[in-house]
Amino acid sequence: MRSGAKIGIITGVSIAVLAGGGYGAYSLMSDSGGSGGKKPRTVVAEPPSAEQAAAGLKDFLTAWAAGDIAKAASLTDDPAAATAALTAFRDQVKPSALTLTPFGPTTQQVFAAATGTPAPAAKPSAGASATPGATDSPSATATPGPTGTLMSYKARAEFAGTNRAWDYQGFLGVVKMSDNTPAVHWAPSVIHPHLSGNETIAVQPVYSPPSTVVDRNGKPVQGASLTPALMNTLQENANKLLPPDPAKEQDAGSAVVISDPAGKGAVDKLFTIVEPKPGKPFKVTIDNTLQAAAEKAMTDLGGKPGSIVAIEPSTGQVLAFANSPSNGQNRAFTGLLAPGSTMKIVTSAALLEAGVNPDTVVACPEKSGNAHPIPNSFPGAFPNNTLQQDFMMSCNTAFINQGLASLKPTSLAGEAKDVFGIGLEWKTGLPNADGRVPDPGTNKDEQSMNYIGQGKVQMNPLAIASVTATVQSGEFKQPILVAELPQQKAARPLSPDVAGKLKAMMAATASGGTAKEVMAGITDNAGAKTGSAEVAGVDVTNSWFTAYRGNIAVAAEVQGGGHGVDAAGPAVASILKAAGGR
Repeated sequence: MRSGAKIGIITGVSIAVLAGGGYGAYSLMSDSGGSGGKKPRTVVAEPPSAEQAAAGLKDFLTAWAAGDIAKAASLTDDPAAATAALTAFRDQVKPSALTLTPFGPTTQQVFAAATGTPAPAAKPSAGASATPGATDSPSATATPGPTGTLMSYKARAEFAGTNRAWDYQGFLGVVKMSDNTPAVHWAPSVIHPHLSGNETIAVQPVYSPPSTVVDRNGKPVQGASLTPALMNTLQENANKLLPPDPAKEQDAGSAVVISDPAGKGAVDKLFTIVEPKPGKPFKVTIDNTLQAAAEKAMTDLGGKPGSIVAIEPSTGQVLAFANSPSNGQNRAFTGLLAPGSTMKIVTSAALLEAGVNPDTVVACPEKSGNAHPIPNSFPGAFPNNTLQQDFMMSCNTAFINQGLASLKPTSLAGEAKDVFGIGLEWKTGLPNADGRVPDPGTNKDEQSMNYIGQGKVQMNPLAIASVTATVQSGEFKQPILVAELPQQKAARPLSPDVAGKLKAMMAATASGGTAKEVMAGITDNAGAKTGSAEVAGVDVTNSWFTAYRGNIAVAAEVQGGGHGVDAAGPAVASILKAAGGR
């Protein structure tokens, strides 16, 4: 805290004020039994008495408000974690004054009402107090369970250079320790009810919503899926990820925010310290023409859940994305579903790198050879098929058997990450869930499912469109929604030989394979792959389809849409037609 700050705790009618910026030295071991032969303090099952709970709350808040982090931390059941978190709060939020008022015991009903969350059945989760401008965010556990006592307090933080004060309600649990003393059960939510273990709380620059969001051509973006909330989140994330711009910094305000260090979650603005100046136009990579086509493709699903993404392979820039419903989850970026046979693009890349060629004979039997055989979705066996023919007709058994014969258990996950960037920390500008290709270990059945995009493999259209874009360009370009955003790099590109063979296999699928009907009329400089993913307990498969044409790659999924050509295929084709031969 700054020198000369007033720091105090209100107890009854008295106010204790500590002047100056010093922090008292207090041994973390003095009460914890780490020295002098004392036994380490541990939490016991017996709850604290009412007097102990009140004392534990008051003593902790007094030390915290006084800036004595060492003492405050020693009054918890996890001094190391508490020290780190309280120090981070002091250094990153930097209140000029902190007043903490104990409110004593509370009930889970009061807790639920104050945080706007359902009353928990067992361990309550701390949500947010009614703070102006606050947003919903994941919360951490505030109390240790039935053996602890749920307590509440009021916090007021003041900041230099403004007369605005940040008021919020806090919650913490008090437990009884083995030396018959109370302790605060430590959780990040002790600091603020919205804070969870993987998040940070700090004062950061904030910006007004843009006056207009414009597409790559400078025209106001249009699209039901491009909600104001998503565009605001995109701008805030971009401002954090882009290099500092002096012109932008002059327009910034400041606020206490909770954010995910990886940039994946939405920023939770808790309190505005200084209002930002009015926003200016904000340019994104979206192409209005393609966005309109994407929105229509989702509307044409007739209410079925689905999503679609279009990417520019040469840059990684996202040209369009849309969801059905448009006002629900941004499933195009954050959904995770089995991608079905679209995953065979990655499997094929691994097989080609292992020495299997498109003209290599890879038999397509009726059932696979693993312990729990998997059948094809079509009748008959094709013993003389080549790998390219298997790809064109999407033969599950061929890819399973050849994968088990030619690849190591870790090969597919390695290929997905090292070449296609699946599993890297993408920072697209919006929250996104990275695709997942788990290591099956020695389980041949799980290994088999991975090769055909089933089992525990999970993707979304953003990831599959990026896979297709990588094939088209030969090199992974991490998807972004704002030009100049930093892009993760994959360990290596596709070799020209493998890239050429993959493109030839996808082109053959578009012109004469399972994608032939959907891709009719758009096969020039194009390739495609169909997919359908089975879901346990559901009769109708999820429909997947991905394709490229020229400098655009598109992927779509439709939940319960059937085969790839039934629902996702027409959606993808409509975007490629709208793009022309770009």
